[in-house]
Amino acid sequence: MSQMTQVCGCFRVAVWLAFQTNRELLSCDPPTISSPTPTAMDERRQLLRHFLAALAYRTQKAVRNAPPEFGEFRAAEGVRTPRELVRHMRSVLGYARTYFVGGSYTAEPLPDLGAELERFHEMLEDLGARVGSRDAITGTTVEQLLQGPLSDAMTHAGQLALLRRLSGSPIAAENFIKADIRADNLGADQPPPVSPGRRDGKWDPRGVVPGED
Repeated sequence: MSQMTQVCGCFRVAVWLAFQTNRELLSCDPPTISSPTPTAMDERRQLLRHFLAALAYRTQKAVRNAPPEFGEFRAAEGVRTPRELVRHMRSVLGYARTYFVGGSYTAEPLPDLGAELERFHEMLEDLGARVGSRDAITGTTVEQLLQGPLSDAMTHAGQLALLRRLSGSPIAAENFIKADIRADNLGADQPPPVSPGRRDGKWDPRGVVPGED
């Protein structure tokens, strides 16, 4: 066999192997982008709904037993009153809801803090129902809802508690880890603290000593 014949034979083998390799590559399924499984998505939504329940609890704690004039207390020029702040919280939740229902949301002002709180909890319950369902979230993710509008609303609940202190009617300390927060309760009727945090007149996460105020 001549050298030329050997070269030609090797060349034909190389071409055949290349053809087989390319055919196998072309027959492979294209890569897919993984997405959360239904179970993982359900767990994330359950956690988000619990966050909404914590928001309901902390908001009610911040306004519970507040004096009648608290709703119009203004700490300084340009600072929202509690009534205005709760309206803004409703607006933020309404914005979050648009990712389920589309459109836009405008929170019209209401005459007093009580009316604003009632409407706030109505919005919270509506949003919570959509989070707990299989309604599609369009244009954002569960994580982005949490890091954006829902975290904003929780920040404002803390501002309400701060305004209570600035207005001269501070709320009691509490260990929120032990709070009776339930994902199915987003209304205004929230339970009292399980573990108020005072011992010897000072903050203590273990709670009060029985019989001590």
